[in-house]
Amino acid sequence: MERKIYSLLTLIMMLIGFGTADGQVSRLYAGKYAGQGEKGLLVLDVDFARGTIAAISENDAGINPSYFCISRKNSMLYAINEVGRFNGQRSGSVTTLKLDIKKGTAEKITDLAVPTGGPCYVSLSPGEDYLLIANYGSGSVAVVRLDAGGVPSEVSDTIIFRGPEGTRSHPHMIAPGPEGKKIYLTDLGLDRIAIYDLDKASGKLKNTGYAQLAKGAGPRHFAFGKDGSKMYVVNELNSTLTVFDVAKNGNLTEIQTLSALPPEFTGKSYCGDIHVSNDGKFVYGSNRGDNSITTFKISADGRVSVAGFTPCGGEWPRNFVIDPSGKYILVGNQNSNNISVHKIDPVSGIPGPQISNFDTKSPVCLKFITP
Repeated sequence: MERKIYSLLTLIMMLIGFGTADGQVSRLYAGKYAGQGEKGLLVLDVDFARGTIAAISENDAGINPSYFCISRKNSMLYAINEVGRFNGQRSGSVTTLKLDIKKGTAEKITDLAVPTGGPCYVSLSPGEDYLLIANYGSGSVAVVRLDAGGVPSEVSDTIIFRGPEGTRSHPHMIAPGPEGKKIYLTDLGLDRIAIYDLDKASGKLKNTGYAQLAKGAGPRHFAFGKDGSKMYVVNELNSTLTVFDVAKNGNLTEIQTLSALPPEFTGKSYCGDIHVSNDGKFVYGSNRGDNSITTFKISADGRVSVAGFTPCGGEWPRNFVIDPSGKYILVGNQNSNNISVHKIDPVSGIPGPQISNFDTKSPVCLKFITP
């Protein structure tokens, strides 16, 4: 385990690698914090052969489209609007945009109020019949029904959480598990992961269990291993990664927790995002404060060990994404207003130093589509 220090020769070799990648251009969507009248969804083309990032269009996705999900089935993008009030009522909202993937444009077609405000995450249900929304600010989740064309039609369920006295619920991520059998919700405020069944007819969530984490851990985002038998969770508040066994019935059993930070780090840092490599051999987590990406090597039994740390190319890496080829990581650095590109070492799995950069205001959600 080591913090990577790169020589000039290494950097040149990494740059050469960027220039000789497969000649495919990948379409990248970037969500940003945006005020009234600002365009918060940026469409970019990343050309790994030429080593360039080009802006294709800027699009209106409402106020603060800080997270979104994409339906290839309906060519729709659904962006939550991170606000506490919408149209004069206490709610957040979700904005729907129709994508023209070839042209690189996104047309806003509708927005819908989502009780009870402060959304931070949205995902699609299996079958893409519903949107699942986590409301960090108001301690709740919502389910939104989609019509046959993929347009949000109504809120089918809302659950407001109440914790023990002195605690407050802060749901942070809600998404389906392996094969879509269960829905999982991290609650940063209550230090737990809730497990649900989704009734596809009524659009209601039914709780089937919980997995409790250490007090003050603050579970934020999760990702599943390649075979679906392990869940990897980054805990924002104590900067750790927790590994869970996923049972056939969807229940979770903690098997490992370890630090996501370099041992020499002594400042304040908060975990941000997490993704598993395309080949399933590594899991990556971002550290806001240490401003790094931690690489964990996944062993045969699903447990992990720290392989190394990579500077993220900016400040406050809230979100990152692995490109479709699995060869690069692109990091959205919120406070330094840039997207940083890093080539992944094919043997060690560790991202190298920054090899390309794109400046844009507060990038906080990155997702690829191959045109």
